Amino acid sequence: MRVLWSEAALQHLAAIYQYIAQTSPVYAEGVVDRIWHRSGQLGEFPDSGREVPEYKRPDIREIIQGSYRVIYRRGSDAIQVLAVIHGARRLPPLR
Repeated sequence: MRVLWSEAALQHLAAIYQYIAQTSPVYAEGVVDRIWHRSGQLGEFPDSGREVPEYKRPDIREIIQGSYRVIYRRGSDAIQVLAVIHGARRLPPLR
């Protein structure tokens, strides 16, 4: 199954890098790299994440990578990564 990233999720990933890189570009690259590679598992194991408690929808799931929640929608032929949110932040309303 293909894993597609939404524009919003890519912007989140860039913002995470920029924030962490202020103090350590090497660490920032590692964090973003781990998030990116972890999302790759979804192509083989699309149900490996749990249902997002705040949304209560079976097609909206998440995997945890470090301090970050990788929110995704499971479709019939593709996974779409919707957002990458720090675990301490509140999730935005689902559109």
